[in-house]
Amino acid sequence: MHKKLLIILIVLVFIAASVAWLTHESQTVLAKDQGAKFQLPANAVQVADNVYSLGTAFDKKSGKQVEGYAIIHRKDGAAKSGNAKTTANTCYSFLAKDAKWKWLEPWIVNPANSRGLDLISVFNNLTADIVKWENAAVFNILGAGAVTNVVLSADTIAPDNQNEVYFADIADSNTIAVTIIWGIFGGPTFNRQLVEWDQVYDDVTYDWSMSATGEIGKMDFENIATHELGHSVGMADLYNSNCVNETMYGYANYGETKKRDLNAGDIAGINKFY
Repeated sequence: MHKKLLIILIVLVFIAASVAWLTHESQTVLAKDQGAKFQLPANAVQVADNVYSLGTAFDKKSGKQVEGYAIIHRKDGAAKSGNAKTTANTCYSFLAKDAKWKWLEPWIVNPANSRGLDLISVFNNLTADIVKWENAAVFNILGAGAVTNVVLSADTIAPDNQNEVYFADIADSNTIAVTIIWGIFGGPTFNRQLVEWDQVYDDVTYDWSMSATGEIGKMDFENIATHELGHSVGMADLYNSNCVNETMYGYANYGETKKRDLNAGDIAGINKFY
């Protein structure tokens, strides 16, 4: 009798613990899905125009110490000269000489957004934008993509061996999108490489469009994504007034579509890089 009572008590305790765990898990997922806001960590240090160092971390896949950088894509902004390493004849710049991809890696996107963009169209657009850079380089740079409904999180502390793209509320209201890059950017050039990239697009402050001709009052997804993917393959922002027509020009505005197609400087730069 006592033995049966003991077994019943153990089962009841197990059921109660399971219910508590499941309740906690659902609350955690709900909080991440509805209230998550992307912001740079407190220790991020600005090292260049709209570029922040995230420090160093160990990359498990390469087995090396790597550096992380967050590149901020802001709305509008006056063109200026003297900060990007360009000339009137080049209009391209790299995150670091020879810091590029040395192998293909898959990437994933959670296309869920609050602005009504078609989920499959978001994936297809990203895929096509990657092809633009690869065609210009005549080189396969990034791997194949896939769609997920898992809640994603950009890696600001250390790489997690997953290249992620998603929409979220970005804390800085003047930031349209953020690309985070992990890699080796210093030391001997033969040792430099990129190891991970993540992207966040703000769908709270900004409305988005995938219209064929762009829309007033909305950010054009193809326009912004093509620029962000330039960072993913190793290209840096440009801020010189003679480079405003390049995809890698560092500012964007509502209704802009000219960055959808790579300009002469973008093509020359990526072709030289790879």
